[in-house]
Amino acid sequence: MTLRIVRLGTPRHPREGTRIGTVRRPPRGVKKERYAADDWYDVWYPELSPSPELVSQALKAETDADWRAFTRAFQAEMKQPAASRTLDLLAALSQGADFSVGCYCEDEARCHRSVLRDLLAERGAKIS
Repeated sequence: MTLRIVRLGTPRHPREGTRIGTVRRPPRGVKKERYAADDWYDVWYPELSPSPELVSQALKAETDADWRAFTRAFQAEMKQPAASRTLDLLAALSQGADFSVGCYCEDEARCHRSVLRDLLAERGAKIS
């Protein structure tokens, strides 16, 4: 049983389980009934995505310093009680269930899902 960190819209791993979309907006041009069938996500959970202001900051990050500033700000958002409890829940669920969380970004190193990976690992999540 593990948690996977994935790029939404990519083919699923055979044992991936439920795919959670941690994105601010649904995929453009895709009908709602196609989200799961087309490997976007089964459940949309924007509460684990950066705020709109931070999404803009991340998209504008050109240097490593810019990216570190985004990372610090997103980590601060994830310390808010509701987000923190959700991360705790996902870390606990990863011990006995297969599921994934993801975003659309091509490069995980410059995507908030890399920050989620670290935050979940800090909480003891079993990550594949």
